[in-house]
Amino acid sequence: MENMKTRFAPSPTGYIHIGNVRSAIYPYLLARQAGGNFILRIEDTDRSRYVEGATELVEDTLKWLGLDWDEGPNVGGPSTPYFQSERKTIYHEWAQKLIAIGRAYADDTSGEQIQAYRDECTAKKVPYLYRNFRPENPPEWHEGLPLRFKSDPKLRTWHDEVMGDMTAGPEVQDDIILIKADGLPTYNFAHIVDDATMGVTHICRGVEYLSSTPNYLALYEALGLEVPKLISLPHILAPTGNKKLGKRDGAKSVTEYRDDGILPEALLNYLACLGWNDGTEEEIYTKDQLIQAFSVDRIQTSGARFDETKILWMNGQWIRKLIDEEGVNAFYPRTTDYWPEAAASYSDDYKKHVLSIIYDRLKTLSDLRDMTAYFFADPEIDLAMITGNKFLKKFSEEELSELLQTVATKLETTPWDADSLQAALNQLLEDTGRKPAELFSLVRIALSYAPFSPALHLTLEVLGKNTSLARLHDTVTAIENT
Repeated sequence: MENMKTRFAPSPTGYIHIGNVRSAIYPYLLARQAGGNFILRIEDTDRSRYVEGATELVEDTLKWLGLDWDEGPNVGGPSTPYFQSERKTIYHEWAQKLIAIGRAYADDTSGEQIQAYRDECTAKKVPYLYRNFRPENPPEWHEGLPLRFKSDPKLRTWHDEVMGDMTAGPEVQDDIILIKADGLPTYNFAHIVDDATMGVTHICRGVEYLSSTPNYLALYEALGLEVPKLISLPHILAPTGNKKLGKRDGAKSVTEYRDDGILPEALLNYLACLGWNDGTEEEIYTKDQLIQAFSVDRIQTSGARFDETKILWMNGQWIRKLIDEEGVNAFYPRTTDYWPEAAASYSDDYKKHVLSIIYDRLKTLSDLRDMTAYFFADPEIDLAMITGNKFLKKFSEEELSELLQTVATKLETTPWDADSLQAALNQLLEDTGRKPAELFSLVRIALSYAPFSPALHLTLEVLGKNTSLARLHDTVTAIENT
């Protein structure tokens, strides 16, 4: 579509959660696919919920995910400013248009009186609608008084690009507040003015706004505005599938996922596919592939269950994909903040070597802290890991000690490279008559005392001859002293 404009309009109220981010991803993909513009707009008129630094956090999150914007903060554009708190004059001009045609009025009704109206409706068991108590002679509007829309309740029909044809009756339409007493607009009014003045053609937002759409349609009609394409996004559901995902259900902010070592490529991929697919079995998409494949008609109409296990799986896939395609050297800078503390004294080349043999087991970058600790510090000897091992528990302490000494003796004279070490290990299998699960399990535990280590010959190569032999001897000593 020519001249397509989409937008992401978050409120700066704290960290960005995954539901918010998906509301940025879809309009971004639409705009990029159509060669249009993606707008970032900050809806900061609710000053009671404003959090200092939240706008910067929004920007940082979008940049981290690779979602650049064409108009908005730090970019500019033809519709500046892009902060609603700085657009007060614009909203008042549009409010005056409604006043001039008799479709808006000042409201000086006290809070106590409004509560009395509510109580009256409760007693009569009828829905509360302010329009049924609309004052006959409202005062002239000025800042300090709320401004209400004078509704024209009637049957409203519209088409939602995801939900299809929709209908709502007059019973859901009311005299909504346009401008608050502080002079700032409500979301209900501000987003319509902003979208109109910024030329937004497609609106992506949560399905929870469907119930308010009839009131929005009334405002569009009163202002003589064309209604943009409406795209309602079903909720992201808790893992149980019976409610909207919340903090108590394990939902994290994007920042938390970032700190946990989730890659931006993986999180973008996962969230884009959470409630959307292109009709194939494909699950791994680059940003460019998503731009090419995305279509609104493939957004599902029901909520999508959040699955953190799937995020971890996808992140592991992306770690392997990027290292396999770009190499360890290119990927290594991403790992800077995730190594164990003891790694600080080791060279980048050494850590790259560790990464090269461990990456295929990583689910997150933070796994590096636990999975690589024994490469940087001698592990605490725990003989229970040997005696409790299903392959080793049948051996006596003497047999275990002899076997480790035999390995150490063989490795003493082995050239310290992966191929030579693998050949030596294979020869040890033949010389000792032990099964790989027996011999290799024993040596692996003695070197790492970890539940997992990479291929044994690679582990030996990275640890180095001196460290490897010292750990084998230390375990022998520990066995003999029990």
